[in-house]
Amino acid sequence: MDASERGEKARGNFLQGYNCAQSVVLAFEDVLAEAGIDANVAARLSSPFGGGMGRMREVCGAVSGMLMVLGLVEGYDDPKAFAAKKELYARVQELAGAYAQENGSIVCRELLGLRKGPSEATPERRTDAYYRKRPCPELCACAARILAEHL
Repeated sequence: MDASERGEKARGNFLQGYNCAQSVVLAFEDVLAEAGIDANVAARLSSPFGGGMGRMREVCGAVSGMLMVLGLVEGYDDPKAFAAKKELYARVQELAGAYAQENGSIVCRELLGLRKGPSEATPERRTDAYYRKRPCPELCACAARILAEHL
C-alpha cells in the first residue's frame, strides 16, 4: 500500500467513527499483523489518545498514532539501548516536524483553533456538521502519509 492509500485508509477510519489516533494506527493494520498485533488490541491501545489525549487537546492523536506505529516498527525494547533510543527520538522529531511543517502545529487545540482550557470529556456526536467543522480526517490522512513515506 502506498503513502496516499495509507492516508485514504486513515481518513476512512476516522469517517467510520474511530478517533484520530486509532485511525492512523489502523491504517497500518497489515504492519501490525506482521508484528503479531491484533487490530482490536491496537484499536484499544490507541483509544485514549484521541482528541489530543482524552480530549485534553494536547498532542494531536493523529501524531500519537503515527508515533505508536513508528515505535512498533523501529522502536527498541532494551532499556540500556542508548543509541537506539537516540535514533528513535531523532526519527520522532523528524516525523513530528514534517507534520508541523504541513499543518502548523502538532497540538490538537492549535490545529482546531481552540483556546487553552479544560475540554469536556464527552466526545461530540459524529454528524455532518461535526465533519464540516473538523480538519481531523485530513490530519489523519496527513499523519499516515508522512509515516508511510518514511517507512
